Amino acid sequence: MEGLLVLLALVALAIPVLIIVLLVGQSGLRSRVGMLEHRLAEQDKRLQDLLATAVGPVLAPATVVVVDPVLPEPSPVEDALPITAAPVAEVAGTEAVRPMTPWDRAAARAAGVASATTPTEAAPPLPRAPSGPSVFTRFAAWLKLNWVYAVSAASLALAGVFFVQYGIENGLLPPGLRVLAGIAFGLCLIAAGEWLRRRSGDGEDVSTAYLPSVFAGAGLVSVFAAVLSARLMYGLIGPQMAFVGHVATAALALVLGWFYGPLLIAVGLLGAFAAPFVVNGGAQAAPWLYGYFALIAALGLGVDTLRRWAWVSVLALVLGYAGGWLSLMGGAGVAGWVALLVVLPMLAVAVPERGLIPAQDGPSVLMAAMLGKQRPPFPVLLAAGAGVASTVGLVLLAGATSAEAMLALGGLVLLALAYVIWAERAEGLADLGFVPAVGFWLVLVQAGSAGLPLYWDFLGAMDRAPEVPAPMTITWLVGMAALISAAFAWRSRQMGVLALLHGAAAALVAPVAVAILALLWLPERVIGAYPWALHVMAVAAGMVALAVMFAKGEDRRRPAYATLSALSLIALALFLLTTHTALTLALAALALVAAGLDRRFKLPEMGWFIQAAVAVLGYRLLADPGLDWAFIAPLRQVLLAFVGVIVALVAALRILPEGRVLPKGVLESAAAGLSAILANILITRWVLPEGAFGSLDTHYSMSLNALPWLVLMLMQIYRARLGGVLLRLRQAIALVAGLLAAGALALAVGPFNPLFSYYAEDPGALVVGPMLLDSLLLAYGVPGLILLAAVWKLPGLGRLRMAFLTVGLALLALYLGLEIRRFWQGDWLGAPGVKQGELYSYTLALMLLGAGLLYQAIARRSGTLRRVAMAVIGLTIAKVFLLDAAGLTGLTRVVSFLGLGLCLAGLAWLNRWAGEVSTQKRDT
Repeated sequence: MEGLLVLLALVALAIPVLIIVLLVGQSGLRSRVGMLEHRLAEQDKRLQDLLATAVGPVLAPATVVVVDPVLPEPSPVEDALPITAAPVAEVAGTEAVRPMTPWDRAAARAAGVASATTPTEAAPPLPRAPSGPSVFTRFAAWLKLNWVYAVSAASLALAGVFFVQYGIENGLLPPGLRVLAGIAFGLCLIAAGEWLRRRSGDGEDVSTAYLPSVFAGAGLVSVFAAVLSARLMYGLIGPQMAFVGHVATAALALVLGWFYGPLLIAVGLLGAFAAPFVVNGGAQAAPWLYGYFALIAALGLGVDTLRRWAWVSVLALVLGYAGGWLSLMGGAGVAGWVALLVVLPMLAVAVPERGLIPAQDGPSVLMAAMLGKQRPPFPVLLAAGAGVASTVGLVLLAGATSAEAMLALGGLVLLALAYVIWAERAEGLADLGFVPAVGFWLVLVQAGSAGLPLYWDFLGAMDRAPEVPAPMTITWLVGMAALISAAFAWRSRQMGVLALLHGAAAALVAPVAVAILALLWLPERVIGAYPWALHVMAVAAGMVALAVMFAKGEDRRRPAYATLSALSLIALALFLLTTHTALTLALAALALVAAGLDRRFKLPEMGWFIQAAVAVLGYRLLADPGLDWAFIAPLRQVLLAFVGVIVALVAALRILPEGRVLPKGVLESAAAGLSAILANILITRWVLPEGAFGSLDTHYSMSLNALPWLVLMLMQIYRARLGGVLLRLRQAIALVAGLLAAGALALAVGPFNPLFSYYAEDPGALVVGPMLLDSLLLAYGVPGLILLAAVWKLPGLGRLRMAFLTVGLALLALYLGLEIRRFWQGDWLGAPGVKQGELYSYTLALMLLGAGLLYQAIARRSGTLRRVAMAVIGLTIAKVFLLDAAGLTGLTRVVSFLGLGLCLAGLAWLNRWAGEVSTQKRDT
């Protein structure tokens, strides 16, 4: 049985040899057929020359093109046709033409490139295509014509691997000899390939086309597999010796790749990639395999440094990442995977340029996207692809253990520093530092929002004993973010390409990281508010230093960015340490400082901070701690908070230079709105008894809840009149705020109106406060006056202005009517019945209202207002005859109707006189 197995093994080894013999024979036959066709073509040419001489150039026949029926030979036209991987530059010499590969020639032959010329007319030059076939298309065309070579290479490579495995399974040789036999087999294949290359070459235009690459590539795979077997299966050598063996093999493959065609390096890379998985036999992956796959990537990139086969670099990096990921899945550990993710982008930057200092020319990917015309060179695209791939791999480690996640964050920091500092001279890589910086933010966001182990381990220290120190997690995270910001600041100071964006990144990376930690991690719960505030202030001090450094240059935008970050961080630190009033005043002072910086240094970016500060101040004074705090806190603190903010906003409005339309509009509207709210609070605290705001279902509580939304709506309407990019957003905010205010006022007018209270004991059934300055004024009078003031101060609103006027007058009329009823009925307006004096009071109020409107109509010469006045007077007459007359008797009835008649006569005369004046004015 063993002899039969040996015989089968020999047959298996003989099959590739037989295939190679057949290929050599077929190549010889093809060469002979080619010679015959060449002679036939020469004879046909001589015949055409004779015909042209005898008959003349008019009847000169066309050139006959002979096509090989078996396999077309490469023609001079095909060999001269350049197929590039990028568009041909418009100016000669702007981009070097990539050397032609066998895959390119196969694609050209598949496309049927041919030419025909006549003796009387020279053939025009072939135009260059804007872009050549893709790598996949060229590879598919080559494989279609030369698939036998690929099968042969795979067969020979597997022969070497299976030769070692056979010795293992049958115990024919000691382990050491098995490894040496595998290495010897591979070296024999390499020697055979080198002998064929030296004798006939490795091009496709010779009889031994691709055979040297087939032999040498399979031999390299056999040597890789033998060294792996010595380490993984037998333990004959340690990881250091195994790595030395792989380095030696890779160096040999690198040297061979510089002399052979692309098939060798493709076979070598793919075989070396597959060797660990074939030899290992399903055992757990070793950590040193990460170095092995980094070596494979370096091998492919090294070949590309001389031969400039772009697809080789791409294949090498893909195999490096794929091998590392498979090793991670096989249990090789996270530390090596992080190291590989950091090393591969650096190899992609340094190896293709053959230098320790990167010098890739531009444009960068970001610049090319902004310009829209130029395309980044291939080395730039290669480095960018590797940087993005490594960043994604490191970000995906956010869910690992705490130590591994911190290691991934360290890897992102190293990548950012490498791109920003190490690649400082490479214009094409100027934007790659932004990628790992964003990845750093994403890891922090994932850990805090999804509750990953890094966050929970930090939060678990909240229950530590008092003598146990707080973890250093936050300190490390803030320090790493600050290190990235410092690197961007150094790069921006060099004033290279994208200097402004680097300055913005320096002012954003660390502050945004601090903001993420403050919002999602809440470090003060673990390390305390004061230590966390010290971290924040340390970053703020760094931003101040950046602002001072950037201020020495002519560009004012970079110091503006750093100043904005410093002010924001100071506000965050104050939020952590100070009380409600102190924090509010500190934010107002920061807004005033921003206005002063804008005036002193001409920094329009300060307007961004001013608008953000106004929004935060509005939130604090209206929501948190908001109006609830303002109604119950000591009056001195309330006045200090509101008056201090209003004064700071007005001062900032005066300090801002001319031309800051949007910030000025925000400051003016905010100051006006907060003043109205302060007046509302003061009136409420003065009128209502202490603790009256404990109930929320009263007429005044509904209106008080509506007032902030009403003021916010009017503020947004005022800001929307300024236009700008925030127009739609402000209109949406005004709409939402108006709907909330309308809903609350509708509840105050309807269900919670004290007129509809059936029992005096109901909450909110009684009107509180002195006459006229009571809860009715807060509920209906103040909103009405605010709407009328908006009509006066916001002209040009069209139908919206008329709506404000109508609702405002209606609320004031309701307020006056309810005040009259309170005068006659007392604090309980829901009492049954109407007294006679109450009816007379309503009539008198309506008469005065009609007379006042008529006077205004005459003064303004408004026909519309005059008709409204007469409508009110008509309503008064109807009320008198239908309601008041029923309760009058005797002399009282006579006197009442006499006075009504005289008043109506006088009003009628005034109405007629006003009409005549209006007619005369219209005629003139």
